[in-house]
Amino acid sequence: MSAKVPMLDLGPEIEELWPELQAAFESVLRSTRFILGPNVQAFEREAAQYLGVRRSVALNSGTDALVLGLRALGIGPGDQVITTAFTFVATAEAICRVGAEPVFVDIEPRSFNMDPARLEARLAKDRKRVRAVIPIHLFGHPADIDAIRTLCDPLGIPLFEDTAQAFGATWRGGRAGALGRASAFSFFPSKNLGAYGDGGLFATNDDELAEAALAMRNHGARDKYLAESIGYNSRLDELQAAVLRIKLPRVDAWNEARRAVARCYSDALAGVDWIDTPDEAEGAMHVYHQYTLRVRDGRRDQLERQLADSGIASAVYYRVPLHRLEPFACDDPLPESDRAAEEVLSLPIGPYQPEAVTARVLDVVVGGA
Repeated sequence: MSAKVPMLDLGPEIEELWPELQAAFESVLRSTRFILGPNVQAFEREAAQYLGVRRSVALNSGTDALVLGLRALGIGPGDQVITTAFTFVATAEAICRVGAEPVFVDIEPRSFNMDPARLEARLAKDRKRVRAVIPIHLFGHPADIDAIRTLCDPLGIPLFEDTAQAFGATWRGGRAGALGRASAFSFFPSKNLGAYGDGGLFATNDDELAEAALAMRNHGARDKYLAESIGYNSRLDELQAAVLRIKLPRVDAWNEARRAVARCYSDALAGVDWIDTPDEAEGAMHVYHQYTLRVRDGRRDQLERQLADSGIASAVYYRVPLHRLEPFACDDPLPESDRAAEEVLSLPIGPYQPEAVTARVLDVVVGGA
């Protein structure tokens, strides 16, 4: 029987990096500096340089990066934050955690990202309590930040990018995560730049926001034991920072390898009339955190079963959009989000994915045609 195909195989990556990982772990262990040590500080500098921002703050998770970022922006009870409902729960959850209200607008059908036209309509309807907009660069494709900024800048509404799935993506030459007032990243192991545990990053060109996040991550204290606010214990640990420092110089090459797998998929599936392959907008560089199809004509679940029967993993991101979940339920119509939830299916992808695995996946998908 053929080996099962996972959504992402981290084994080859770890094997390649093993000597560097061993040396880095030994160095950290012998230093006995495990919290806010030199690797965290170096990674913050290196990540900021890569992204093209002044400051970055390493944190415990991408969710914490959203929460601390919202608090740094001064958002709290009585405020509204506009985002999209077709995404992972953490974005809306973070808005709620600071006491604000998530307000959802619908997505564009091709990119799955915030539809600027729907945002414009929402702002025209009521913008009095809107204190921020969180565009999400879903699946590795950057949102149309130029169009969104054109709507928000005249109103003084900051853009807080959710870049959890798009490390290394670009929009018209600028790095995703360096296009708004601030941004949040996740280093969950499956991400394009992933730790071997949880991790996150808050990035900004605003020194005041960065200093606020620095204090909040360490119990509200810039100086030890001198808390200035109610904060969090949200510190990226030294071992994870060491891992991320090893991986950061490779992320562009890994993203190109993901794009090569995506091209193989898209070329082979171009003639399947009930499948829409992922789009890449003009001026965007998609980094394919996920390779996500639209499977039309009610055939998504059947294809999912066919892949599973062949030992091939697939995933539905996201089967239920947030506005249909009890904690965030609302009556606003979001037809594109609902339709996406019925049609999307993500195929295995990763920078080390062998051509034979890609071909095996395609045999099942095309064979299902």
